[in-house]
Amino acid sequence: MTGTTEDRHSLSSGRLSATIQAKGAELSSLRGADGRDYLWQAGPAWPRHSPVLFPIVGRLAEDRYTHAGQTYRLTQHGFARDLPFTWLSRSEAACALVLEDDAESRALYPYRFRLVLSYELAGTTLTLRYTLTNKGDDPMPAALGAHPAFAWPILPDVPKEEHELRFARAEQAPIHGVANGLLTAAVHPSPVEDRVLPLRTELFDADALVFTSLESRSVRFSGRGTPVLEVAWEGFEQLGVWTKPGGSGDFLCIEPWHGYASPEGFTGDLLEKPGIMILPPGTEREMQWSVSLLPAECGT
Repeated sequence: MTGTTEDRHSLSSGRLSATIQAKGAELSSLRGADGRDYLWQAGPAWPRHSPVLFPIVGRLAEDRYTHAGQTYRLTQHGFARDLPFTWLSRSEAACALVLEDDAESRALYPYRFRLVLSYELAGTTLTLRYTLTNKGDDPMPAALGAHPAFAWPILPDVPKEEHELRFARAEQAPIHGVANGLLTAAVHPSPVEDRVLPLRTELFDADALVFTSLESRSVRFSGRGTPVLEVAWEGFEQLGVWTKPGGSGDFLCIEPWHGYASPEGFTGDLLEKPGIMILPPGTEREMQWSVSLLPAECGT
């Protein structure tokens, strides 16, 4: 099958193609019928494409947490993004990969889990499903997140500041920032006006924008006269929007999350961490996000 090796697998619908790597179950390419890759190609400014965030999203204070009286070290966004997943299935339009706990993971995160990532391509939409199962006998705290980086500018001759995010619903709630990797206690007025966030690099001078009280379940990313990338999600409760401060990378990350970085000052048990989900023994949680490549909209 074209594009299939032990390290990667490619999907194609004739209108959109995608490549997935076994390492981290990471999406590494998203090409339209025009041959253009709409995903950031892991340049020096940020060496990733679309990492899977698990078992935490964001950072813990001092990269540590406590559980049952023990202290564990877990670095930003967890370990799933750096581990090899195992292929469960591969076809022209779909594939699935799995990561399960082992002795190495339990030294960082003492829970028995199974995480399946499923990719399905239909027309101009790629859908990613996350299924997380608690295989253990105790409640399991976890966070899951997506971190896709899309090319910004979408087309090279359209300035960055002529792009926008258009939310499906009004986003009037104050938002948080990130300082030293942690969620700021201070909140800021929403930069979204009439459902539109005009994009400029200065928005990210202090790191990511974090929407913890999110109304929308989709957002459209576009520039003047460019195709539209619509990102939609189910089961994710928060959204991060980020690029490298200073505009050193030509990408914009649109990140559906269930969970977020530890708030400044929080050093408690992982079970008590704000934003964390708790899976009872033997249960599973499923969530998904998708990206659709759409024609340019009138007036953009």
